[in-house]
Parts: sequence; C-alpha cells; structure tokens
Amino acid sequence: MKKIRHLLGISGGKDSAALAIYMKDKYPDLDIEYYTCDTGKELEETYQLIKNLEIYLGKKVTLLQAAGGSDEDPFDHFLKMYGGFLPSSNSRWCTKKLKLEPFEKFVGDDPVVSYVGIRGDEEREGYISRKSNIQSIFPFRKNIWSEDVISKVLANTNSQSVLNLFRSNPTAKNSERIEEVLQQPLTPNFPQQQKLNLLLDLGIKEFNELVFLFLKTTNYPLAKEESFPLTNNEDLLIRDDIFRILKESGVGVPEYYNKVDFTVNGKSGQYSRSRSGCFFCFFQQKIEWVWLYEQHPEKFAKAMEYEKDGYTWCQDETLADIIKPERMQGIKEDFIKRQAKAGVTKKDWKDIILEEAEAEGCAACFI
Repeated sequence: MKKIRHLLGISGGKDSAALAIYMKDKYPDLDIEYYTCDTGKELEETYQLIKNLEIYLGKKVTLLQAAGGSDEDPFDHFLKMYGGFLPSSNSRWCTKKLKLEPFEKFVGDDPVVSYVGIRGDEEREGYISRKSNIQSIFPFRKNIWSEDVISKVLANTNSQSVLNLFRSNPTAKNSERIEEVLQQPLTPNFPQQQKLNLLLDLGIKEFNELVFLFLKTTNYPLAKEESFPLTNNEDLLIRDDIFRILKESGVGVPEYYNKVDFTVNGKSGQYSRSRSGCFFCFFQQKIEWVWLYEQHPEKFAKAMEYEKDGYTWCQDETLADIIKPERMQGIKEDFIKRQAKAGVTKKDWKDIILEEAEAEGCAACFI
C-alpha cells in the first residue's frame, strides 16, 4: 500500500503562503511536501516570498515546470504551440498546461491529500482534481471538506449508513439533535447547504469525525489513514488573519500587495497588485495594468510584445490603449471614485481591490 502524500501548493499569493505557515505551526507532525508551479513569468516578489517561506518552513519548495527540456520559459513554449493565441478567461490553457498538468504529473498515482488556502470568508471551492487519488482539504474554512465529499455524506441514499456511523461514536455532543438532522432528507426546501450548516453549528468536531468515518468506507486517500488531525480543527480564518500570520511569522506580506500612492488631477489614491501569478494575467483589473506600467515598466513592455500577433490581454482594448495619458487618467480617476464610494480608509484600503480580485480568477494561480 502506497503511503499517503500531503501536498501544499505555493502560488506566491498571500493565502497559500499563510496556509503553509499555519500548517507547520499547528500540525508539525504532518509531513507536508511544498511545491510551486513556475510559469517563468512571475514577478520577482513571488520568488522572494518562496525563499522567505523556505527559511521559515525549514524545507525546500519543489519547483515544478511544464515543458521540461524546452529552451524557453514554460509560457513561451506553450504560446508557440497555441499559435500565439493568448489565454483568456474563456480559454485558460495557461492554467491547464502550466499549473494543473505539472501538479498532476508530480502526484502521479500516489494517494494525495492536497491542502488549499481558501478562506472562511470566501464562497468558492477552488481547483478539485478529477483524479480519484487526489483529495482536497480546506483548513481555513469551517467546512474543511470538498464539495464532492459533502455531497456523498449528505446524499439521501447514504443517510442510513451515515446515521449508523454516527451512532458508533457514543461520546458525540448534541447527539440527539444531530441524529434528527441526519435523518431529515434533502428536499428543495431543505437543500444540502442548509443541512451542512446545521450540522456544523451543532458540532464541527462531531461532523468532521463523522465524515472521516464515512471516508473509511470509500476509496478516498484519507480512507487509508488511521487518524486525521484536522478533524479537531474548528478554526475559521478570514483575510485579516492571513495578513496577520504573514506579518507575525516574519515571512512578510508579498511586496506587490503594498499600496503605492498616486495623484491625478489633484486627487490622491493608492494602488497595488491584488494577485500572484503571471505579471500579464488577463484577470488583472485595469488599475493593476496601470500599476504594472508605472512600477514595472519592463514587464509591461514585455506584456505588450505578446499582443503583436493581434491577440490582446483585455477583451475590450489593447495595452497600448490603456497607457494613453487620457486613458490612464480616466482609470485612476475611476478607481479613486470607487474607493470613495466604498468609504475606503488607509486601514481597509486593501479590501476594495482584493475583494474584486477574489471574486474572479483562477484558484490554481492566486490562492
């Protein structure tokens, strides 16, 4: 029987970095392998964060690169394969080729528990591999289990077997009420999320122990484990906790999150980058493209070069259009208005740009 591997991917973003720190501090006995998928197009701040993490973790972060053996950066290699067709929100070949495929190759056929840094104040699920040997866990959330696991545990067809498993744990608190909820079938008026929330409110540990018992009857990777320490996890971490962990650990917040002052027509504002990943990511907001142009002009120039074949990073305009003086002025003024409308202060400045960024994008790249 193959030994289970515990993996945690470092995107270069705040959440995955904080998760690595959190897991080392709270679960030091878990032998976690850390990895990062390098596209060759990251900002230097990303590589510095990984170096800082390696010092704190006392482990190397394994560097995964697609197109091994190519004399080009992974992105450039696959861009040629796609005939110069730039990736977009509707065609994310970059995520598939540069992130997911290298990860799944790294995993192979080994049973794997993959830890994902989606926070308790987010409503997204993240990347879930279709490979049956990879199981995702979300330590920052009240519900640490993936959607596919929850749907099986709470399925009407499994209700009796799950109830029997719960009854095998005589020490559970609120046992009578939990049994009542478990016996209540899912209906349009009592959907899965409502049932899940009730069970978590009645006892997170009790629910986690029940799910773990259920997993022992399946082919999920955790079925092979005698115990799993995260069944006792009742933490719920939000964005402020992430920044706190990074600062208190000494690893530090990725520098591209640091706000930079700007002025336009006598008005002052602050901008930054909101995400990790490639410097030319098509999910960037317009104000982030302006940030890139003014803070990393050489990177912006490189991003412009990729548009030479007629493809563009933004659906509605080219980068050459974005940096026209009147256009940049308009982008900055619009951003200042959004900050003012949201009542953004220096303390909560990060919320406006991060909330908008986290509402879209690719979990494999940014978490």
